[in-house]
Order: sequence, then C-alpha cells, then structure tokens
Amino acid sequence: MAGLVAAARARELGASPVVYEKGTRPGGSMLLSSCVIWRYSDFDEFRRQCPTGDERLQRLVWERLDGALDWLEMLGAPVTQPETENPLTTGRRFDPAALTETLVRAAGDVRVGETTPEPQILATGGFQGSEELVAEHIAPAARLPLRANPWSAGDGLKHGLARGGSLSSGMDEFYGRNMPDARFGEADFVPAAQLYAARAKVVNERGEEFLGGPVDWSETRVAQETARQPGAAAWYELGTEALDDDVADRIDYARRLGAPVEQRDGRVAVRVRASITHTIGGLQIDDRARVGGADGLWAAGADAGGISTGGYASGLASALVLGLTAAEDAVS
Repeated sequence: MAGLVAAARARELGASPVVYEKGTRPGGSMLLSSCVIWRYSDFDEFRRQCPTGDERLQRLVWERLDGALDWLEMLGAPVTQPETENPLTTGRRFDPAALTETLVRAAGDVRVGETTPEPQILATGGFQGSEELVAEHIAPAARLPLRANPWSAGDGLKHGLARGGSLSSGMDEFYGRNMPDARFGEADFVPAAQLYAARAKVVNERGEEFLGGPVDWSETRVAQETARQPGAAAWYELGTEALDDDVADRIDYARRLGAPVEQRDGRVAVRVRASITHTIGGLQIDDRARVGGADGLWAAGADAGGISTGGYASGLASALVLGLTAAEDAVS
C-alpha cells in the first residue's frame, strides 16, 4: 500500500514516479487484508495502547489519517463500511481489490516482477517473509507461518541499513494472529483467524498458562507470546458457554483445515500456532518519513518501524499516511 500511495501522490504533485513491484502482482499484503484503515479515536488512547511507540510518528498518523481517507475516496476507492464499529477506533473499510486497482491506476508506472538497486522511497512491506530475519529478531526457536504476501523479506530494511540508517525500537514485535495449526492459504488469512482467546484457557504444549496478563483487545500480544512458546503453539480450551456462533464457526473452520480439535473433560481444545502478518520494528525515520543517517532515502509502511511498539495500531493507516508524507517530502 505504501508504495502505491507514494507513487500516486508523487504523480499528483507533478513527478514521474516508478513503482518497482518485486512480486507477481501489485497490492502487497493490503490486497490480502480485511482492509479496515483506522486510528484510535482519541490520541491519548493511542499512547495508552502503544506506550513505547514513537510519539512524533503516532501524532502524524493520528492527525493525517482522516484527510488521507478522504483522499482515497477522491481517487475513486469504494468504501464498503463507513466506520469500524469499535468504540476505541474510527476509520473506514475498503474493498481490497478495488482499492488496489484504484491505487495502481493513480500510481501510473507499476512494473511487476522488477526491482531497482537505487530506490528512493522504501516500501517493501517489512521483513516477515525472511525466515533468517524473523529468527534473528523475533522467534529464534520456531518458524512462524506467514500470514502475508511472500515477497516482504526485508529488502528495504537491508538497503536502509546499508545506506547508513538505524533500527527502530520494537524489532522483536510483530502483528499477527493465532491461526489453526494446519496448512492455510491466502483465502484463509481472515476467516481462519482464531480470535477468541479472551474466552478461552490458553495453555502451551506442557499445559501451562503463559499469558502475562489479560488478553488484549486485538489479540496481538497473544500471538506474540504464543510465538515464544515451544513450537510457537498453544491450545485454546473452551467450555460450552463460550461457543457462540462466531467462535463455533472459527473452530469449525480450523477443523476443516485439519487442525487438531479435541474434547477434553467436556471442553473443546483447539491447537493454534502464532502466525506473522507484518513486523513492527524497522528503520528509524523522522516525521517526514526520512531515514535517519541516509540522505535522500525515505521509508513508508512496515519498512518504517517503531510506531505501534508496545501494542497495536493499524498498519494500513501507517502505510497510507507515511506513503503520502514520503512522496510530499521527496517531491518538494
């Protein structure tokens, strides 16, 4: 998302940008997401939810997002839901395929299956697709299933560091979901997510409860803590009182994928594994999206780190705002 947004805005400002898309299609992981782009309704809530994040960048995202969403609509991106229905947040849901098509059209020159040795704006989507980098920074003892496009493998991070950039905070943090312990594909990323940890007893393979506190509303911390357990795995044990239609549907989805689902003393137990959607740490940038220590280089999206450390905030919101910011600063 960040690269397409940056190119669309740069073209709007009179430049002639080129998007080099490493993958076989544009859209990155935005195309695979539920495509809700949101911010916390209150900035103090943003700080409470992500207390160790970079406050300058948080303020930038929080202040610019509403106007950025209006800009997407002005380009012609269709909104499928005008609000988030979460009392903590405000934002809009877009159709991911239609949004991708809109941004590709506005970006202009998008070269699929190509890379460049001299990028100006880094927007490669983080490093979750690199087993080596994930093992180095996040989960040294277990491989995390990828819940994202396969091409975001740290190219931006490596290039930025080679140019003199530095790492942000939160290199050991990620946004992800506990998914059924089974093979799953892109079509399963959203519906197969086992989002009911708050209703379950969560234990590791040794039967030990391991969560360090209450389940966070987004369940991001649950996935992070599961990633540090043996095999990056856990069991969700639920009594019948927890099995409403949504939970029952998710468990049934896990069973259909082939995940272990057992009966234990009148309770249902589902085996899950932590999966990674995008990294939270990355390159350190300023509030104009410039990579510190690397003249003439900007970073946007998940290549820029430290915004939501200590918690969870919308990765698409950061990609949108930083894509706009990087383009405006680079063209000026």
